[in-house]
Amino acid sequence: MTISKVAVIGAGTMGNGICHVFAMKGFDVSLVDISQPMLEKALTTIGKNLDRMVAKNSITEHDKSAALTRIATFTGIQEGLTNADLVVEAATENAELKLKIFNQLDQHAKQGAILASNTSSISITRIASATKRPQSVIGMHFMNPVPVMKLVEVIRGYATTEETTQTIMQLSRKLDKIPVTVNDYPGFVANRILMPMINEAVCSLHEGVSGVAEIDTVMKLGMAHPMGPLQLADFIGLDVCLSILQVLYNGFGNQKYAPCPLLVNMVMAGNLGVKSGEGFYKYTPGSKDLVVSSNFQG
Repeated sequence: MTISKVAVIGAGTMGNGICHVFAMKGFDVSLVDISQPMLEKALTTIGKNLDRMVAKNSITEHDKSAALTRIATFTGIQEGLTNADLVVEAATENAELKLKIFNQLDQHAKQGAILASNTSSISITRIASATKRPQSVIGMHFMNPVPVMKLVEVIRGYATTEETTQTIMQLSRKLDKIPVTVNDYPGFVANRILMPMINEAVCSLHEGVSGVAEIDTVMKLGMAHPMGPLQLADFIGLDVCLSILQVLYNGFGNQKYAPCPLLVNMVMAGNLGVKSGEGFYKYTPGSKDLVVSSNFQG
């Protein structure tokens, strides 16, 4: 199957990054979100990211302009899906929301179109059950930031065909990504391994084993991680980390995936990390200094 036109559902961090990558590689992209301000913010973000690429001589001004002209925005799903060969859903990591969206995508996407989810943990088989084309539903889990990170987890649902899988594998390579096929189990591979590590780091803080900066330093210098687990959790979003851990815990019924009470409390308090301005660290607009949150000082 040839993919030439793509629709991306959701204009948040992941959605605008996915849109950016497809547009840069010559695909016409429809970016769909119910919020017009979110669409405008997404275009601004894409423009700024392209400007950085121009400044680094990675692309030319012409490349930037050409990419932006390939993007069209829509607030309605039906209009946004017109003639799309592939739809990539990048909405909030919420199972019920995704089921609702995929039911709509199934109704409005053309026959033969592939429906992909950027979910980081939710069952593709479950998502596919909301459609009448489960053979054409697949996971396409990009990593954040999408324009930079090379990995794409390609997740096969119970009914996903080999043809659908190979189409997405080949497409991912056209995007200069490195795709890895994964079977449909809670957390897939990336988050099944990553989230317990983050959760253990939060537990180590909660139990007073060491402080925020110290835990991150051990993992950066001792394990050669580019970013410590607590800083990474802030970057991902503590609400997203909690949601994924809950999927793992519910999916496997194993106590080792139970979210740390400190993580639960931080999410309830609205301290979600970078997106809220404070998590394990405090984030000030325009500053790159890494300052431990006052909640964990002293």
